[in-house]
Amino acid sequence: MDSFDKSAGNIWIYPTNYPVRDYQLSITKTALFKNTLVVLPTGLGKTFIASVVMYNFYRWFPQGKIIFIAPTKPLVAQQSKACYDIMGIPADDQAEMTGSSMQVKKRQDLWTNKRVFFLTPQLFNNDLASGTCPACDIKCVVFDEAHKAQGNYAYCQVIQKILVHSKNFRVLALSATPGSNMFAVQQVITNLLISTTEIRSEDAIDVRQYTHTRTVEKVVVKLCDRIMMFKEKYLAVIQVLINRLVSNDILYHKDAKNITKYALLMARDQFRK
Repeated sequence: MDSFDKSAGNIWIYPTNYPVRDYQLSITKTALFKNTLVVLPTGLGKTFIASVVMYNFYRWFPQGKIIFIAPTKPLVAQQSKACYDIMGIPADDQAEMTGSSMQVKKRQDLWTNKRVFFLTPQLFNNDLASGTCPACDIKCVVFDEAHKAQGNYAYCQVIQKILVHSKNFRVLALSATPGSNMFAVQQVITNLLISTTEIRSEDAIDVRQYTHTRTVEKVVVKLCDRIMMFKEKYLAVIQVLINRLVSNDILYHKDAKNITKYALLMARDQFRK
């Protein structure tokens, strides 16, 4: 593969200055060699796995670009700090880009001179579209909150734009909740070119010892009159759109109050066909 360092590529590095958890080691090994969707409950080390994968691709491809995408600015900053703390990729080689207000010339300089990037999907998509980002140099892309990779969200656009220039890049997708149903999960898998999944619940044998016992109490609260008023107004607005879809034989569920997200997604896919 282009720019692959054969001497560095003979091994992959895993940190032992942190407690070695078997499930993290196993998932990391998979994610290094296959496009992987990692589903782990919050707090069980998805960022740790991403950091190790990114560091190894940083070593293996000395001229390659490594990308970490998160949907919001605070998440980008949080993940940037966490990855640096875990694996210590040189700060001089990292860049954090979250604001479209950053001048194009400044972004061009960063894309030219840095190798590890933490940024929002919209900014990344814009730079890919304009050619500011050298897409052919990208070797690893990490998608945080990967369940957002639905429809025309920027995550999906990013993948398609990179594919125009290269097929030699690794994808690592992270999520605590990959989808509300099998259809939604399959959309994420398809849109992000996932070839394998690593899923652990809090009850998994190799995860159980790292979770804490919780008592969950479900409290059902009746909506007050004020909230019901806003709900009815909102449904009235939605009903106008539903009626338009029904009149064009795109949708067959007429009542906005009872229609589900799944039904809308299925109708959309059928319409596209």
